[in-house]
Amino acid sequence: MSFSIEIDCSVSALRMFNLALHGLHLIGHEILPDVIKSASTIHVDGGVGSIRHIIFTSGFPFPYMKERLDFLDAVNFELRQSLVEGISLGTKLESASWCFKFIPINNGKSVFKMTTTYKLLTGVQLSDEEEKVKEMITGIIKACDAYLLANPNVCV
Repeated sequence: MSFSIEIDCSVSALRMFNLALHGLHLIGHEILPDVIKSASTIHVDGGVGSIRHIIFTSGFPFPYMKERLDFLDAVNFELRQSLVEGISLGTKLESASWCFKFIPINNGKSVFKMTTTYKLLTGVQLSDEEEKVKEMITGIIKACDAYLLANPNVCV
């Protein structure tokens, strides 16, 4: 199963990509204090194969997640990650992965495109979880965009 989402951003693809790749685990708690309690890279150096551990606040539906960076294309502002632990892995999900792409458009703006692919465990059915995830991702991207717009020297 899969779904996609597109979100217009007010800042450049380069800045959004840099935040997604290098900055979110460092300043995510500042940008999203109601969502991210803390985050760190726990394996390797932030490149392909690295694992990022994100601990969510108590108001978030999941306590934490660990995601692995599987693919990185800094020229085209694209990355792919896989869920390796947390969220609903093992309880509802057999696997989940996502591809982020930040596409430059006119006037230094960009479009965020994300495709998420997931496999449910046998017998599991989702009701409105997919829509909730889309809303959550939209909120996170909009908050990141607003933060970068208000802080023009971050992630340049």
